[in-house]
Amino acid sequence: MIRVPVSLFLAAALLWISALPLQSRETGMNLSSVPFREVRLQQTAAVSSPHAGMPEAEIKDEEIRETLQTLYRLMEEKETYMAVKEQQIDGIRKMLATPRMSDEQRYDVNLQLFNEFKTYITDSAIYYAKENIAIGEKLLSSERINDSMLDLASLNIISGMYFEASDLLTSIERETLTPGQLIKYFDNYKQLYRSYAFNNPYATQYAVQSNHYRDSLLQVLDKSSNHYRIVYAEKLYDENRLDASRQILLTLLSQTGGDTHEKAVLSYALGNVYGKEGNRRLQQHYYALSSVSDIKNAIKENASMQSLALSLFEEGEIDWAYACIKSSMEDAMFCNARLRTYEVSTIFPIIDSAYQQKLRKQKDDLQSFLLLVSFLSLFLVVAILFVWRQMHKVARIRKKLYQTNLKLNDLNGELQESITQLNLTNGKMQEVNAELSEANEIKETYIGQFLDLCSAYINKLENFQHALNKKVMERKLEELFRMLKSRDMIDQELRELYQLFDHIFLSLYPTFVEEFNAMLHEEERFLLKPGELLNVELRIFALIRLGISDSSRIAAFLHYSANTIYNYRTRVRNKAAVPRDQFEQMVMKIGVIQRVE
Repeated sequence: MIRVPVSLFLAAALLWISALPLQSRETGMNLSSVPFREVRLQQTAAVSSPHAGMPEAEIKDEEIRETLQTLYRLMEEKETYMAVKEQQIDGIRKMLATPRMSDEQRYDVNLQLFNEFKTYITDSAIYYAKENIAIGEKLLSSERINDSMLDLASLNIISGMYFEASDLLTSIERETLTPGQLIKYFDNYKQLYRSYAFNNPYATQYAVQSNHYRDSLLQVLDKSSNHYRIVYAEKLYDENRLDASRQILLTLLSQTGGDTHEKAVLSYALGNVYGKEGNRRLQQHYYALSSVSDIKNAIKENASMQSLALSLFEEGEIDWAYACIKSSMEDAMFCNARLRTYEVSTIFPIIDSAYQQKLRKQKDDLQSFLLLVSFLSLFLVVAILFVWRQMHKVARIRKKLYQTNLKLNDLNGELQESITQLNLTNGKMQEVNAELSEANEIKETYIGQFLDLCSAYINKLENFQHALNKKVMERKLEELFRMLKSRDMIDQELRELYQLFDHIFLSLYPTFVEEFNAMLHEEERFLLKPGELLNVELRIFALIRLGISDSSRIAAFLHYSANTIYNYRTRVRNKAAVPRDQFEQMVMKIGVIQRVE
């Protein structure tokens, strides 16, 4: 497993933050002491991760994967953010061309350029720091000289120029430093000795010296400041008090808005804490968040990208690890930060070798696949030739089958035509059978009732004859004449005849009245009186339903004139809701015959 001094990376990142100018709460002066401030973003749309300061339990694997994917997308867009950075630098650099600019003004502009270049191009930042030393000497301003020398010393440490940094710090008279400069002074010494401890046989001694200066730094820092908290979190980290260190960093990160350089440093520090705890997923998450902020702020002097590459490499994510270490190498070379370049160069060959090995394996797999494809292609050609020959055979057979099918289709067509004719004939026969069945049903019903009726009439005639004979024998001629002239008996017989007809008809067609009314307009429908089975109009159309459509025959049965029957039929047709010319045909289709038991 590749080991990297993550504590050194943390300290180096903190040094860059501590070099940012901010109005000190201790002195009220413009100092370069407190690391956490609101860094002005150069991007027009900086978007922070919605779960940047979440506790561990609230960050899901999908969110971590999403953060990594965002980072890989931004790697392809680095040029866009660099262009914004260059545009801002050009805007500040143009201020140096202002006519009759005072040395004080030139010093301030150089300081702005130093702040822009210190994490972008180290050599340019060193140049402007040296320029400001010269201006400070010209102005005989010990404060400006000390500030610029402290800035230059911090750059020399990052660049690996330890002796130059040590000479600068030794040349500074500690008694002349302001409170804010004293913070930078202790911070630089802390970083210098920590850097000495890297790959050094006297690492323990240098670490003690670094911790000594860190304790001095904590003594002069405002305990309520973010700078104090981050340095104290580093101390807790080195002492393996990881829970307390993590809590401080998470709190600070939750108070940091936007994709600022401050967020990048805090996220990187959290990644180190989780890495030391063995929590690989959150280590990668916070390294990725830090790298996203670095890219958006065009920070070329960074440690999070190479740390993420290492973590991914150790998990076997070779492609992603290679993309990260390649991006980190590009940034280090662009920034010309020799220490960072050296660190990346110790890691890059290992990841690159694994990546190239994977590519070779993929190439070998591809060659094997191509060989297999070639073999399969040859087999396919042979198979195609075989299939082609078989297809010719099949084509000949298919042609014969086609001709046979044509003949079968012709025969089938003739058969279907015969079946159709047969079905039509069967349909007509079924209709005729239905009509015959209905007619037979009617005949059976009415013949039976007719015989009963005739028998009843014969009995009534016999009784009537006996009554007449009795009146003659008794010489009751007046009563005899009265009986002969009276229509009561005839009317009673007609009523009984119609009632019997109605009963028999409705037994055959029980839904006749409802279906008949359904063919009339709603307001014209017949409403029968209580006890009434059919009225005159319904009785007329009942006879029509039985097949008696001649008005004279209907009139004879109902004892009306033929003209009256015609008028009834016309009046009812006028009430129809269906076509009038089809009304009586539709009446013939009413009901299903119900056999009378």
